[in-house]
This record gives sequence, structure tokens and C-alpha cells, in this order.
Amino acid sequence: MNETIYLQPGFILKYRNYRETSIILEVFTRDYGKINLLAKGVRKPKSKTAGLLQPFLPLLISFTGKTELKALIHVEFLNMKISHLAGVALYCGFYVNELTGHFLHVYDPNPDVFNDYFKCLQALSEAGQQEIALRQYELNLLENLGYGVQLGFDPSLQKPVEANKHYEFYVEQGPIETTNGQFSGQILLAIDNREFAEIKVRSAAKIIMRRVIDFYLQGKPLKSRSVINKIIKL
Repeated sequence: MNETIYLQPGFILKYRNYRETSIILEVFTRDYGKINLLAKGVRKPKSKTAGLLQPFLPLLISFTGKTELKALIHVEFLNMKISHLAGVALYCGFYVNELTGHFLHVYDPNPDVFNDYFKCLQALSEAGQQEIALRQYELNLLENLGYGVQLGFDPSLQKPVEANKHYEFYVEQGPIETTNGQFSGQILLAIDNREFAEIKVRSAAKIIMRRVIDFYLQGKPLKSRSVINKIIKL
């Protein structure tokens, strides 16, 4: 059955050239999740569409098709307030796109993730907020997709994490109290509450989130992460 969808809000996560004049897009849409689109002829010199088919631009996308790879039939700019990403913020945006693409499934809608994605792009454009924006998005993404990071409860003792104790963190278990644990309960609770004002909290959150993300990606590398690490430690 042929399906045609009109004016669906979405963002381009990545794209690649296809044949001589076309491109294949990976798009994150609000109501249909991640989809793959074939944009025919947009690389022709007189194409009026190519300028819109860029990451981080809010778009209204119309598409049609019978197979998983749909055909793009119309695209226009969606008038949403979003700042231009440049410098470090731009590389952080590529990381967010790559991470999102890895964790989302095709045609699995998640409006909460879509809203968090938009908020993250807005926050990345604010000076000095990139690290906080990334940690918040990582935590929210995993939580919304069912991979929630459990930081407030010690399963070995069956009791809540205490601020004055120390813990080791294990992805499949959560925090386990130990005398010389790597993380204080105070820091774990701050991360759990998305309180990233202190540098030590942000540093611990980076360690934990990298551990969790690498576990679920099962060895798949994040190319954008290595690029960011060469520029700034986020």
C-alpha cells in the first residue's frame, strides 16, 4: 500500500550521495520516528531544495512510498526559533545526531525524544552550555527509549543511595556501595536530578554516560565523539 505523509516536522540526522544527482537522507520526524528518504535530483545545479536539506534545520517534510525507503516529494522550512550552530556547538550537534541515529529504530515514533532533541539543539547554541546540554540529552534519550540509567538506588542493599556514602557504578546493576567507590552518593544523586552546576558532577556524568552508551552500542564507534575529543573534552 502506497503511503503519503504531508508536512511532517523533522530534522535531518545525516545524508549521503546517491548516484549522480540524488541523496539518501536519514530523518528524525516527530510522528514517525527515524525514516529514510530518497531525495531525487536535489544535487542538480538548479535545484531549489538542496539548501534546505541540511542538519539542524527544522523542516516540514512530505514523503511517499511503499517500501522502507520513501521518496521525498516536498520540503519547506519550519518556522521554529533555533539558533545557528557553529564551532564546538556544531561538532556537538553532529554527536547528538549520530547518537540519536544509533539508538532510534526506523518507524518507531517517540515525540518526547523529538522534543528533547529540539531543546538540546537550542541549548547547544548557548555559550558554555554544551557539556550540560549533552549530558541532559544523553540521560533523557536513554530513559525515553527504555535504557534508563539507574543512579538513585543500590540494588545490592535494596535501599536508596546516600549522599555521604561511596559507590561503584555498573551499567546493568546501577550503583553498588563500596568503601572506596569511584563516585560519591552526592554526585550520583546530583546527576540523577540533572543538577550539573558543579564541574565534578559534570565530570562524573561524562564517565558514567560514556560507559552506558558504549555498553548499549556494543562496540559501534561514534566517529563524532573522537572528533570532539580532539577539539575539547566534552
